[in-house]
Amino acid sequence: MIEYRLLARFRGLFDGKVYIHRASNLGDFVAMHLYEDLVMVNRSTKYVLGVTNMERVLNVQNRRRGIKARRGDGTFGEIIPGEPAIIDPGYKVARGPVATVEIGVEVKILAKAMIKQIDRVTGDLKKQVAEFKLRSGSCEPLCVGIVGINHAQVTTGYEAERTYRTDGAKHKHPFQEAPEARRRLLAEAAPAYDEFMVLRYRATNEPPFPFDWVNYPDTVQEYGAILTRISRNYEKRF
Repeated sequence: MIEYRLLARFRGLFDGKVYIHRASNLGDFVAMHLYEDLVMVNRSTKYVLGVTNMERVLNVQNRRRGIKARRGDGTFGEIIPGEPAIIDPGYKVARGPVATVEIGVEVKILAKAMIKQIDRVTGDLKKQVAEFKLRSGSCEPLCVGIVGINHAQVTTGYEAERTYRTDGAKHKHPFQEAPEARRRLLAEAAPAYDEFMVLRYRATNEPPFPFDWVNYPDTVQEYGAILTRISRNYEKRF
């Protein structure tokens, strides 16, 4: 079974550590590994050649910051002429400022209080597609949405010095809210995207901070199929 980087980085947000849901750069960090996975599957000659020649790069807001701190916005496109492309150790896809957006990836994570957030999350997802298209120039960008939905029996949230544990009543457990959250995302947000995937996982966010996929083989298969379709569409569109 292929070990995809995006799935591994997603797992790494929870496995053995506290997940802080208000850390705004976590989704961007996960998103950029989809571009590495597209290189690995090697299903688009145009994509791999653009990456290898460093003509296509991951857009970032600050080129001089290191890999762990770099703040991307989930977009990939043609580098601005005259700008240097930066390669970080362990990565194939260079980073730099882009002139166009050819692929845009948005990652959202729902860990607890999902129904309370669902309107905002679906709204943000749809607005992000409009943003990708606004910055794409004359081309039609490939828009990819990935949303993690927690299915744990119980979970705890951390905010400053306070903790919030689900109780199944006032504060619903993740597994109670997950089906409705998934249904609404697929109905309201997914149609705006070329590809949309729900990552079903379990994370209690309590010591020893275990993580598990609801069905890992199915997750790997679905994600691999999405990478293949993105590659095929990139060949046709660009």
